[in-house]
Amino acid sequence: MRLWWLPAGLYAVPLGAALAGALGAGLDAAAWQRLLDDPALWPALRLSLWVGAASTLLALGLSLLLVTHLHGTPFWQRVERTLGALLAVPHAAFAVGLALLLAPSGALMRLLAPLAGWDAPPDLATVQDPAGLALIAGLVLKEVPFLLWNMMAQLRPPAEAQRLRQQLLTARTLGYADASVWWRVLWPQLLPRLALPLLAVWAYGVTVVDMALVLGPTRPPTLAVLAWQWLLDAQAAVNAQGAAAALLLALLTAGGALLAAAALRLVRPALRRWRSRGDRPAARRAAALVPQLAKGGALLYVLVLALLAFVSVAGVWTFPAWWPQQLTTEAWQNVAGAQATLRLSAGLGLLSAFTGLLLALAWMESTPARWDTAAAPVVFATLLVPGLLLAVGLYRLALALRVDGQLLGLWLAHSLYTTPYALIALAPAYRGFDARYAQIAAALGRGRAVFLWRIKWPMLRAPIAAALAVGFAVSIAQYLSTQFVGAGRHATVTTEAITLAAGGQRPTLAAFALLQALLPALGFALAWAVGRRERALAPREG
Repeated sequence: MRLWWLPAGLYAVPLGAALAGALGAGLDAAAWQRLLDDPALWPALRLSLWVGAASTLLALGLSLLLVTHLHGTPFWQRVERTLGALLAVPHAAFAVGLALLLAPSGALMRLLAPLAGWDAPPDLATVQDPAGLALIAGLVLKEVPFLLWNMMAQLRPPAEAQRLRQQLLTARTLGYADASVWWRVLWPQLLPRLALPLLAVWAYGVTVVDMALVLGPTRPPTLAVLAWQWLLDAQAAVNAQGAAAALLLALLTAGGALLAAAALRLVRPALRRWRSRGDRPAARRAAALVPQLAKGGALLYVLVLALLAFVSVAGVWTFPAWWPQQLTTEAWQNVAGAQATLRLSAGLGLLSAFTGLLLALAWMESTPARWDTAAAPVVFATLLVPGLLLAVGLYRLALALRVDGQLLGLWLAHSLYTTPYALIALAPAYRGFDARYAQIAAALGRGRAVFLWRIKWPMLRAPIAAALAVGFAVSIAQYLSTQFVGAGRHATVTTEAITLAAGGQRPTLAAFALLQALLPALGFALAWAVGRRERALAPREG
């Protein structure tokens, strides 16, 4: 008898215990009373809702626009090839690079200084602005690739691709433009399937802490940042108030999801009645700009990473000079001196990525495919539950297990995040594996272990490597879980970058942010090399 429940239990039990602990911490009546009476709550609450709603709607709108006008074109293949590199850039590293680009003394203002006549940084709130526009921009730029990746997953299966081609061909013969078919026929079918990814984007936008610390307003901050500050307070009463605020964020996320579901019911009939003007000259000219929009977004990623590299070696750099008066490697010497931080980040990332991969493989081998849909809410829990609330629960769980401030506790916390991502990355290829190979191996007298080691897993080497790279990137990007479960005793490249963002050491900040981006990039590069080798060998094996 297969122990189908074992891999699910190894993931779900600690996750459930963490969530139960978070709910217990957030249900203090006195803490809720203090929270509701705090004058800082309501401005922070309004700001969080505005940032979450604006970033989610803009990311969704841009994603729909890109797919509508690019899918099926030669440019779409370039988008598919580029998407992995964009997803590999951590949120915090991208936020730091964007801040260095947009800040009053940043690269963009230096370029504009001769035109505007500035001889000092302008008194403009280009980052950490009161309306949260810089934070919204950063969130949109990071969430559009995530949504596009999920949309591609919906459109990639052969049956779905064939149905899409047939519907577009039929509509063309009836005189409809492709854009009209997308809005009136295809998106009403596809949007409900994107419910969980959209909910994840909404939840992250409302509850983000690391990007908000770099790009977000400070007076007032977002509610997530305010709750984070309260949770770090030494006073038990203030700490309980932070837990209540974290639970409030979870309730807001759920409430927003219910409102979105109701809105979708109203929007779908309107989409079916949409009368697209996609065949008019003005619409065609606007559609022609969509590839330029995609190129501009990818170029911005390149500029952000290049700026991180450049600022990391910039010494004295007075405004409005385009080039620093001095280049130095002092920041990288500081990074080299933090070898313990680098070893911890890489080692913890590898260990938790392997743990997540093993649990994902065990799930795939022991459970039928029909369980995937039923387990989707649990799999997406770490994406849907506000990170702050889950971090509170993980800290309480670590206290109960007496592993707080220990590497064992960090490994447990990071593994709960890497497992669902590994499962999501591995599932399409694993579920699509031809079952006839197993039948042939059994007919030849080969046991299950031999079949897995000698046939199945070698044939799935590329998706397994990709799942491992995804898990490694997720672990590297962990901030809240590292801060809380690690009790501030263990520094990683991510915690160092966020800490430095509050200071004035820009070269060191840029160096750590770039290092945070380079570590996942190395993992994805190795996975890509494995996949390329498999693709090169495939014709010979055929």
